[in-house]
Amino acid sequence: MIAVYSVFASVFGLVFGSFYNVVGLRVPKNESIAYPPSHCTTCERRLTALDLVPVFSYLFLRGKCRSCGSSIHWVYPLMEAITAVLFASVFLKFGFTPELVVGLLFVSMLVIITVSDIAYMLIPDKVLLPFAMVLLVLRLFVPLDPWWDSLLGAAVGFSVLLLIATLSKGGMGGGDIKLFFVIGLALGTAGTLLTLFLASFIGAVAGIILLRVRKQGRKTPIPFGPSIALSAVLVYLWGEQFIGWYVNLFM
Repeated sequence: MIAVYSVFASVFGLVFGSFYNVVGLRVPKNESIAYPPSHCTTCERRLTALDLVPVFSYLFLRGKCRSCGSSIHWVYPLMEAITAVLFASVFLKFGFTPELVVGLLFVSMLVIITVSDIAYMLIPDKVLLPFAMVLLVLRLFVPLDPWWDSLLGAAVGFSVLLLIATLSKGGMGGGDIKLFFVIGLALGTAGTLLTLFLASFIGAVAGIILLRVRKQGRKTPIPFGPSIALSAVLVYLWGEQFIGWYVNLFM
């Protein structure tokens, strides 16, 4: 039955991933997530059910609009597929436990902010604040051990990123700072610091690769949100293994 439930989780992830694309692209522009309905941004044709099947429509249509032939951005199917994998992974990790709700909400937020940061280099407060409030309440009923670690993690995440932003004179965006507050609620203190370490490493590697591929200078801004999101997922699902490996290696 675990396999069956995992498939259902993946299907839900595909569906919600499609919705998260809409949220991540529209909320930063202060647009409604309900109106206008999904449409081609080039020819304005309203999309039908055939166009909206997550991932499969992109493959069936070969990444092009059925009407005008304009290219559909690869971010859409990629984030749908990633959300499916994340939903299944969270279920396999926590099963039918209260932490499953926390996990699904947490990865949902990370998907949305990744979409918005890739598209606009912006992590909107309208996404972060609702998730922060909900996760804060959930941690009262689904606490970490010790119970106050989520509050300490949020404070540490926010303070450390604020300090980095201050010392770097704007090198860190306000959205990144508030994102680490929410990450602290989900992961606690050790998980938040580990996320920051991994995000710095992943972001540096990704930045070097992107700058070389694009042949741009070092001062070209690179979105940090995707690196943070990837690191937070890795820590949330396998953070204990990371910490155990580090302790065994260096202690």
